[in-house]
Amino acid sequence: MATTPPSAASESAPDPTAKATSTPATSTAAPTTTATSTTPATDGAAIPGAVHLGSGKIRELYAVGDHLLLVASDRISAFDYVLETPIPDKGRILTQLSLWWFERLADLVPNHVISADPEQYPAELAGAADALRGRSMLCERLDMLLIECVARGYLAGSGLAEYRVSGTVCGLPLPEGLVDGSRLEEPLFTPAAKADLGEHDENISFAEVVERTGAAIAEELRRLTLTVYSAARDIALDRGIVLADTKFEFGRRADGTIVLADEVLTPDSSRFWPIDQWQPGRSQPSFDKQFVRDWLTSPESGWDPKSDQPPPPLPPEVVERTRDRYVEAYERLTGRRFQ
Repeated sequence: MATTPPSAASESAPDPTAKATSTPATSTAAPTTTATSTTPATDGAAIPGAVHLGSGKIRELYAVGDHLLLVASDRISAFDYVLETPIPDKGRILTQLSLWWFERLADLVPNHVISADPEQYPAELAGAADALRGRSMLCERLDMLLIECVARGYLAGSGLAEYRVSGTVCGLPLPEGLVDGSRLEEPLFTPAAKADLGEHDENISFAEVVERTGAAIAEELRRLTLTVYSAARDIALDRGIVLADTKFEFGRRADGTIVLADEVLTPDSSRFWPIDQWQPGRSQPSFDKQFVRDWLTSPESGWDPKSDQPPPPLPPEVVERTRDRYVEAYERLTGRRFQ
């Protein structure tokens, strides 16, 4: 069986298809600045008993025997750069939220998580337990399906831009009269081909998914994507949050079982809006790094996104507000206090 690891390169973005998630991830593309790490395990440093496979924009990926270790850093990216300034606790928030979702979706689709408790990791990782606690997952090694499985339930992002031009989203026709933030009658499966790290994924048709994976797997990816999205959308709505769109990644076990992998339903892989501020016809407030993007494009930053210069360090108030937004998303969804 092929043993392609899950992506270590998930990146927060306003559009799920605009993230680079190469598999396996090795940082050799797109101009980046080096993020300041909060623990040795989040900068690709050696971990006794593990082999470092690659660095993504957010995650570090290690091999541990026959398993994989995913470690989420506090790095944040924007405009295809990994920023110099980390967001404290971001990696822990992403990991804990993914685990919460994996538990709630387990009846719909199996997932790749073996354990997230360093005390249950192989003994050779004991020396790194403190660095790994709260921000790591020991996972199955899967044959990854190199398709970004995107589900869209609301009109936004690149889908909105296409709709304004052609009345379609990823080639799928939609009714007239929709606006920014409109809820779609039925969620759409809009797959994308995974790009190299630092490049944008490319939207592809369902027919192209069939060509890449075969008809049976393509149908199952579409079914699982829409089933999981619909369940998560309803859970989020009960907690006052609109799940506008999201992306999933899947892999296969040796017996052919399709398994949900990587992160799931976090602000880095999804577009979340507070329901009490949802107002179709305008750009929606979101639980993500919007404060970062807004500051980088403001005169205050003094940075031109079209230049070949890396972005400047983030000011403390932008870091704090961005962290607060991630924490709020976690607490509103899970009903738990982030500690």
